[in-house]
Amino acid sequence: MATSHAKFAVGQVIHHRRFDYRGVVIDVDPEFHGTEEWYKQMATSSPPRDKPWYHVLVDDSELRTYVSERNLEEDHTGEPVNHPDIANYFSDLTAKGYIARGRRN
Repeated sequence: MATSHAKFAVGQVIHHRRFDYRGVVIDVDPEFHGTEEWYKQMATSSPPRDKPWYHVLVDDSELRTYVSERNLEEDHTGEPVNHPDIANYFSDLTAKGYIARGRRN
């Protein structure tokens, strides 16, 4: 079994290559963790399941997406992501991305 290393980290601002939206990573799965039904319906380009997948808050939206690493690239705009849940996950934005809030027990 091959081990995949995630290219993007929690708090990093990304750009979706195919659908041209920006967002911020809120979680990373080392491989696809969705259902077969979801994959067949939503992952129409058949991205690899054994590579990292990302949970993303979409800029200027209330949407969250689940995206294959293959479809993402780093965002270089330096602009903040406008999403109603940003404050639930992050405390501040730096030049390197968002700073994650500490987890509460």
